[in-house]
Amino acid sequence: MSVEIKRHQPGKDLKDFIQVPYTVYADDPAWVPPLLMEISDRLTPGKNPFFEHAEVALFTAWKDGKAAGRISAQIDHEHLRVHHDNAGFFGFFDTIDDQEVATALVETAENWLADRGIEVMRGPYSFSLNEESGMLVEGFEFPPVFMCPHQRPYQGELAEGAGLRKVKDCYGWRYDVAETNARTQRAWESIVSLPEIKFRTVDKRRLKTEVNDILEVYVDAWQHNWGFVPATDAEAKKMAADLKLILNELSFFAELDGQPVAICICLPNLNEVARDFGGKLTPKTVAKLLWRLKVREPKSARLMLLGIKTELRNKKRYAPLAQAMIGELIRRGRRLKYEWAELGWTLEDNRLINAAIRSVGARVYKRYRIFEKPIGA
Repeated sequence: MSVEIKRHQPGKDLKDFIQVPYTVYADDPAWVPPLLMEISDRLTPGKNPFFEHAEVALFTAWKDGKAAGRISAQIDHEHLRVHHDNAGFFGFFDTIDDQEVATALVETAENWLADRGIEVMRGPYSFSLNEESGMLVEGFEFPPVFMCPHQRPYQGELAEGAGLRKVKDCYGWRYDVAETNARTQRAWESIVSLPEIKFRTVDKRRLKTEVNDILEVYVDAWQHNWGFVPATDAEAKKMAADLKLILNELSFFAELDGQPVAICICLPNLNEVARDFGGKLTPKTVAKLLWRLKVREPKSARLMLLGIKTELRNKKRYAPLAQAMIGELIRRGRRLKYEWAELGWTLEDNRLINAAIRSVGARVYKRYRIFEKPIGA
């Protein structure tokens, strides 16, 4: 039978779209079912502020009467405002091992974008580079950490068979918490000896203000990075609400004379504590989630952001700050008895940050790929 494509309205008929991964990853021991409530909210206008500046279409593929895959297509007008590249995106790309299904979905997303005048399709972004992005192409045996993608080994091959080509790889680094090495220790000691520099934990009691400070450093530090799009005010507010439950002392600022100049946002790995929930939040699983986050503490984390304002980067006095931030994170992780963390992702061609991460003893254990296809090619 040929492949049948069905379209789903964001926020409305989402059940089939959300259930596709339960077919695709049914026998994958590494897969962690995402929290269904979080996925539903992410796909719903009014709950995800991404929809305030984007157009989104959702599609599923069916073969022999059974769900066989899914994909989203989206136009992010904030991205277009910043980059002027007439690029649209695809995401939520999960399929059975079937080239016909994968090709039908890619062509459906491509045609939807073409009808709106878009010239190039890039992804997978679910929905943006600031959310879950890239396709896993190495490291399939390891469970995904919080807000990182997971795919089957065949998915990248199917993507290429559908005409998608690599535009950029991103590294996921694994750091097994250990004694701080000599170089990092020296950098930490150098920075903490400066009277004007202080490390300060993000304060959950005034998170709205703290998120504004986080985003100010984030925009300054990442503004020249490939594909960067700053968060909107609405996205900042949602970030504050989302972080309130899971932030701990792994997230902190470096302040210069009381003003934030660098940030480290490292979050407990929610996938570790919710892996056995089957994606469902019930009174029982919510109680387990809170206990595992607040009492037992997870053993793994994800370093999502680590950046320094550009004004400090060429000042010799503060040259060790990036290494010292990692050293401070290691100290905090050891104090909380964390065992390992995924650092990143980082762009494959970001040589300076990759060298810094490698120097603390981390290793690349996953690779995420971003694909691109000229519309109509």
